[in-house]
Amino acid sequence: MNQVPAIKLNNGTLMPQLGYGVWQVPDAEAERAVGTALEAGYRSIDTAAVYGNEKGTGKGVAASGVPREELFVTTKLWNGPKQRWGRDEVLRAFDDSLSKLGLDHVDLYLIHWPRPMRDDFVSIWKTFEEIAASGRAKAVGVSNFRPADLERLAAESELVPAVNQVELHPLFPQAELRAVHAGRGIATEAWSPLGQGKELLTLPAVAAIAAAHGRSAAQVVLRWHLQHGNIVIPKSVTPARIRENLDVFDFELGTADMAALDALGAGAAGRRIGPDPAEFDV
Repeated sequence: MNQVPAIKLNNGTLMPQLGYGVWQVPDAEAERAVGTALEAGYRSIDTAAVYGNEKGTGKGVAASGVPREELFVTTKLWNGPKQRWGRDEVLRAFDDSLSKLGLDHVDLYLIHWPRPMRDDFVSIWKTFEEIAASGRAKAVGVSNFRPADLERLAAESELVPAVNQVELHPLFPQAELRAVHAGRGIATEAWSPLGQGKELLTLPAVAAIAAAHGRSAAQVVLRWHLQHGNIVIPKSVTPARIRENLDVFDFELGTADMAALDALGAGAAGRRIGPDPAEFDV
């Protein structure tokens, strides 16, 4: 089994640097997919309320036989636009996620989107502080937050997010945001670390590096993330690819390789695949 290194979060919690994401995995398939990942050696599982697969994810965790203390489970508050997100609503949503997962605590709980146009993420974060203090989430953080959003949290609350999970890949490297994270002690976690397989994995520069190392394009991109210190949660439902994505700890990219991959994101402000957090409110 590959030994996945851990990142120490700002409250001392250890989080595996590579985990398994279940975005777009139907609930009926999640138990099998999570079971396959855990059998392969993953110990970090990332889900979210809006994914609709917390029940299947929880079943996969329960059926795996892996001791709870060896697992790191993340889920997220879906702070959707049709809901009023007062303290009671946040706590109710958190309880609902725990119930679906069949767990008495999660290791990381995230605000899924900032939705700055609704001006409520600071008040939501105050309740997250309560959840963290209760011990029912070992760590709390955010997802898709911009530097300005993190600045507001710092100005209006006491607790620094442990993690900011954002779209990040070589075509959208988020250098400014990563620098902000480093300055504030926030771990950077990448969703869609492989660019959802669109364009990125077929680029000649990526293919050349992969060929030189005798690795797949996906393994090379994951290695780029790891060497930059990013936490990654690649998603696949194909058993061979689930195992392949974990097999990235016995080779290293050289300086020239890293520079070539870094160059792919030069001037790539418009290479975002997912929604813009400044505008997303659906």
